[in-house]
Amino acid sequence: MNLKTISRGNSLVESVLIIVIALALAFGIQAFIVKPYRIPSESMLPTLKVGQRVLVNRIGNALSGPHVGEIVVFHPPQGAVDQSPSCGVQIGPGLLCPVPTKRHAGVNFIKRVVAGPGDTLAVRDGHVIRNGKLVRESFIRPCGVGDGCNFPTAIKIPAGHWFMMGDNRGQSDDSRFWGPIPKDWIIGGAFATYWPPDRVGIL
Repeated sequence: MNLKTISRGNSLVESVLIIVIALALAFGIQAFIVKPYRIPSESMLPTLKVGQRVLVNRIGNALSGPHVGEIVVFHPPQGAVDQSPSCGVQIGPGLLCPVPTKRHAGVNFIKRVVAGPGDTLAVRDGHVIRNGKLVRESFIRPCGVGDGCNFPTAIKIPAGHWFMMGDNRGQSDDSRFWGPIPKDWIIGGAFATYWPPDRVGIL
């Protein structure tokens, strides 16, 4: 075996190692640091459109928890998917769900955090009333006259839970109906959009 053969063999091994390391880093980054998600529905219009892609920080909320106003990806309660029952406790018509079902679903949702642990929350014409004050939400789509637009009776968000609502208030299945989300079910905060090109930017 001559030196050229050895050199070619070393180059091949080196190339394979580089590819393996690059793939490992890519999977590691997606698993533990940043993961891309595709917007599946119209619930976050006009902020996020169907098919738009976002990047989600998987470690930020693990360190400090989400903050009000942040857009997050999370596992919804099982009640949000099978809806039998949708809320963790029995509630009457026109009342917000104060407690989720005990188990989460295996799917992912994306919504905006509108209230956190200890906050009181009611909804008027689709707008959040947090701790007795109407929140300015210029980014939302008007709610209209649907059943989910007015919840005048306030609830208190339990410790370690966050209340999620879509920006398209009249067309969003969210915490109003299936309750706030515990921290352990939150995957991470969406911090940027990378597709389509005309909507690239920081959220």
